[in-house]
Amino acid sequence: MTQRIAIVTGARQGLGYAATRELAKAGYKVILTARSLERAQQAAESLQKEGLDVEAAALDVAEDQSVDDFFQAYQKKYNRLDVLINNAGKIFEESTGHPLHLSSEIMAQAFNNNTLSAFRMCQKALPIMNAQGYGRIVNVSSGMGALNDMGGGYPAYRTSKAALNAVTRIMHHEARGDVKVNAVCPGWVRTDMGGNSAPRSIAEGIVGMLYLAQLPKDGPSGLFFRDKESIDW
Repeated sequence: MTQRIAIVTGARQGLGYAATRELAKAGYKVILTARSLERAQQAAESLQKEGLDVEAAALDVAEDQSVDDFFQAYQKKYNRLDVLINNAGKIFEESTGHPLHLSSEIMAQAFNNNTLSAFRMCQKALPIMNAQGYGRIVNVSSGMGALNDMGGGYPAYRTSKAALNAVTRIMHHEARGDVKVNAVCPGWVRTDMGGNSAPRSIAEGIVGMLYLAQLPKDGPSGLFFRDKESIDW
């Protein structure tokens, strides 16, 4: 198989769905994943009706066994992996989440879903990419996780995204050949998570994701981006 293959997590709607569509339009076969296979299939079918090469798969990135099962099935079917977009993420604070009152349980849930999820996926994807000498990993982070601009509120989300940035740097140093690992901030986007008052459209939010997923050989690695520009960690 010579067609490039991409995996997008949390892809049944919002940024992940839009990125899936654009990668498929660019000629990739895209594995659209979601916790619910039924919902993943519904999303994939809507893109298949557009003539796009999209396949649905169940994947709960917050569970070790689910990630293991997914990659076992994947590697039985495909002999390559070119792009991984770790898009799945969630804000766990019910309100602003004051750091002096937020439970450690909520913090742990945020880390498992927003940080360890990408860590699990990178552990499986990076060896495949290193072996073939090519790959692009895009960790969807947030400016709220940037240490140089760290503020108050949403402590679980902020710290889990800051930790995701650290995972990005660590995995960058494990990459070999033409394999690149970067993080991206899509900005405050009008999605179910971002809300209707967000200033950016989904189309604007995926610009950086698509840019990093399709970097040329001389492109950057181990950096943090907003759109197509690197920003401070």
